Amino acid sequence: MTHPTHTPASLPATRSKTTLPALGTSGRARRARVEPMAVRPLRDGRYAVETDGGTYVVALGTHACTCPDHQLQHARCKHLRRVALEVTERLVPPPGQRTAVCAVCGGRTFVPTAFCGPALCSTHDHRPGDLVRDRETGDRLIVVAATGERADRVETEEGRPVADYPTNAAYGAHEPVFRAVYLDALRRDGDVKRYAFPASRLRRADPDGEAGDPDGEAGDPTPPTTDEDGAAAATTA
Repeated sequence: MTHPTHTPASLPATRSKTTLPALGTSGRARRARVEPMAVRPLRDGRYAVETDGGTYVVALGTHACTCPDHQLQHARCKHLRRVALEVTERLVPPPGQRTAVCAVCGGRTFVPTAFCGPALCSTHDHRPGDLVRDRETGDRLIVVAATGERADRVETEEGRPVADYPTNAAYGAHEPVFRAVYLDALRRDGDVKRYAFPASRLRRADPDGEAGDPDGEAGDPTPPTTDEDGAAAATTA
């Protein structure tokens, strides 16, 4: 099975003013939704909120806004409410994070402000301990580490970049590499080798087995296959 290679997309630097559904709200809560506003994250963790009446700065951490309603009335103004709504609905990043592009699908995701390297969305990111499946072989594995490095820069013990192996040709060289062990290997005695995979070669697996999947029945998954180079399909890392 192959997976199409994606090139990271660009994101707009600014946003137009938008509205949100009223949802039966009233007062400031309603105005926070129905009035046109554009929320823009600032480098210091605050947010600029552009409205038809002016632009104000909101600090979620201290529940502060520079608008007269908050400054004079000490109210939880519509600007504070709107920023909180957009953060909750993942329209803008939360404080301490910034918008980034997923290295696999080009979709929008959020990363820590100081993060460097290729980013991944929640669909293509993997955590240590996650049960995943190799798209090429169907085998199940356990993720043990995220390298945070590109597939064309992480080398195997053979001294070859992960992206250079024929079995990884269908996956992006720019994708972050994950290290994983075959689930079958954990059930046997002996050394357990770690293998390196481009992010999109791994997909999440159901711990209880997947519909129509023979690995969901009793018994062990199929053993790792080997490619023409004699290395395990994912390449030993």
